[in-house]
Amino acid sequence: MTDSATTPEAARHSTPLKLRDVTVTDAFWHTEQELVRTAVLPFQWNALNDNVPGAAPSYCMHNFKAAAAQNARKNTEGKQFVPPAYSYRGFESKPEDPAHPDPDKFYGFVFQDTDFSKWVEAVGYSLAHHPDAELEATADKAIDIVCAAQLDNGYLDTYYILNGMDRAFHNLRWHHELYCLGHLIEGAIAYYEGTGKDKLLKAAERFADYTAEYFGPNEGQCKGYPGHEIAEMALARLAGVTGDRKYLDLAKFFIDERGTEPNYFRYEGERDKKDGSADTDWRFDYPYAQAHEPVREQTEAVGHAVRAGYLYSGMAAVARMTDDPTLAKACENLWRNIVDKKLYVTGGIGGTREGEAFSYNYDLPNDSAYSESCAAISLAFFARRMLELDPKAEYADVMELALYNTTLAGMALDGKSFFYVNPLEVNPYACHKDRRLDHVKPVRQKWFGCACCPPNIARIVESVQEYAYTVSDDASTLYTHLYMGGEAKAALGGVPVRLSVDADLPWHGDGSVVVHLGEDSDGVSGRFTLAFRLPGWAGAQGAAAAAISATGESPEADGSPRITRDVRDGYLYLTGEWRDGDIVSFDFPMPVRMLKANPLVREDVGKVAFTRGPITFCAEERDNGANLHLLHADVARILADPGSIKVEDFDFHAGAKGIDDQGQGEVDQVTRHMVRLEVPAWREVVPASVADAPAGDSADAPAFSPLYAQYAPAERESVTATLIPYFAWANRGENEMTVFLHD
Repeated sequence: MTDSATTPEAARHSTPLKLRDVTVTDAFWHTEQELVRTAVLPFQWNALNDNVPGAAPSYCMHNFKAAAAQNARKNTEGKQFVPPAYSYRGFESKPEDPAHPDPDKFYGFVFQDTDFSKWVEAVGYSLAHHPDAELEATADKAIDIVCAAQLDNGYLDTYYILNGMDRAFHNLRWHHELYCLGHLIEGAIAYYEGTGKDKLLKAAERFADYTAEYFGPNEGQCKGYPGHEIAEMALARLAGVTGDRKYLDLAKFFIDERGTEPNYFRYEGERDKKDGSADTDWRFDYPYAQAHEPVREQTEAVGHAVRAGYLYSGMAAVARMTDDPTLAKACENLWRNIVDKKLYVTGGIGGTREGEAFSYNYDLPNDSAYSESCAAISLAFFARRMLELDPKAEYADVMELALYNTTLAGMALDGKSFFYVNPLEVNPYACHKDRRLDHVKPVRQKWFGCACCPPNIARIVESVQEYAYTVSDDASTLYTHLYMGGEAKAALGGVPVRLSVDADLPWHGDGSVVVHLGEDSDGVSGRFTLAFRLPGWAGAQGAAAAAISATGESPEADGSPRITRDVRDGYLYLTGEWRDGDIVSFDFPMPVRMLKANPLVREDVGKVAFTRGPITFCAEERDNGANLHLLHADVARILADPGSIKVEDFDFHAGAKGIDDQGQGEVDQVTRHMVRLEVPAWREVVPASVADAPAGDSADAPAFSPLYAQYAPAERESVTATLIPYFAWANRGENEMTVFLHD
């Protein structure tokens, strides 16, 4: 779309391989994707149709059917049809009689349409590699309903179609039309790429066309931009798929306009106050929506963490596609702030429930963390697009951290319940008693009225292979960012290349890559580069690079190797004349790392966390007993003998009964192979009279157990702490959990 690939800034740009060109066969991600296909997608389809007992209704398909029926009446009545006049029915509207919702009215949140869009996106990714006639037929019927709801002018948002189009695009701060557009585009592209069917894609293009006419820099066009971002990254992707520059121009307009003066959101608020048309008296905080200053001047990640991650992803995509170094620099600045000052050790972001937002620098509470599942996913989106801008291993390290930990923690191992919030420390007693922790759930929920997280998890799991590889824009280099067993195909130097990868991450660091060239491999060779990420968890770059070897590196008859190596920015570049059957072997060290937080993170002073490979580990009450705050890692022993930590392969047995009459917390019996850590530790001994008192309740403790006493060193009891992968916690029933142990 541009000739920027010839410029120095674009020389390292790359693009993800198409979904059909990458398959995943390794046990870990194959299991996750199979879970989504067999459990999550059918479950979520039932949820979208309000057919899950005990779960909050979605009303998503109800709304599309209502809008389609309204369009049918319009077509029948012609000039006699009277469209609805706008009436505000709340940010979330519910039927007076939940058992009998009005078939012609809109219900749910103003962004309820996105439940479908994210579901169909995951379906598209799934069908790309696992054809399923029944699932495809279900999706086709749903798409027919959605397309029947679209207006003749291309507009497609059921909230305004049913409540009155006279206020469409009137409240960009809160009403999410552009957010709905973005998710519709993402879902439509995924379904098109997965099935070859373009009905939904054409509908998304028509909505985008309408939007491109309404918004823009020209006289008479609206100067607004999304309240909740995602349209930016989606429009950039639509431009790449269709080759139509106007979608990229619209994405760039939204980004360039954001936070400039006069501030559009301020204009909206003053206009509504003046003419008395405000839907709500909510106070709009400009940093909450990253609209407090132009994006190129923003250096600190602020506001709603999901919105921010989506915006930064769009910025990075537009920076690459337009070769804009100023926008790329802004992305780098924001990345540094997140990674250096606002990132949880689990790959989560967003420390406070207030605005579901980034807090101030180094404020990373464990028990009250928000760390929304969608926010971790948005961080993975951002990281991948930073890799496309410039291949640096740090981006892939963080992407991997978010994918393997907080993203997966958001879904139970049976795929039937979900976390919206992902804390790093949980005391169930406090969660039930302390209203300050209302947002923290000690068990996963079946569904949410605001159901952004479950389908978001489904769509990223089903498309995870797109995060593993990119190919340079000049088709000279294939980058391996994540080590997943499977195959990857690309044309490099004019030669068809297929990599067959054998890997067993995240549990073991060894594997191999077999290089296949051409359709007929006899005598085929090609000159190109294979670049392999050197994971940060594997130690120093030199040691990680030494863990990789290629058959072509051995000297040939002339004394020179066919393949030479070079290390840059955390990647090993293997360049030269590749032959069919060449093998690249790797055996990365996977030491257990005992990590401490920056001392400015007040909540983690005097504490340590344990990681191995891309996995962050945690302690659960189920393995270690109650009162985990009294459990200490035996740091002195570990430092003296790192081998004292035992790494054990084991079978994790999930399964739990519900904690209430709605079955919250219920998990089916599931067995998964994992690795656990046995860590030298000690416990502070508590007098039996205190230890036997009800958890969190001192009222029943005997009078001789004082609340305060003269200081004396804690009495220590030597124990072994069992740590399991963080993503697996709360799959064996309600119990305490902590990531950080006292040192």
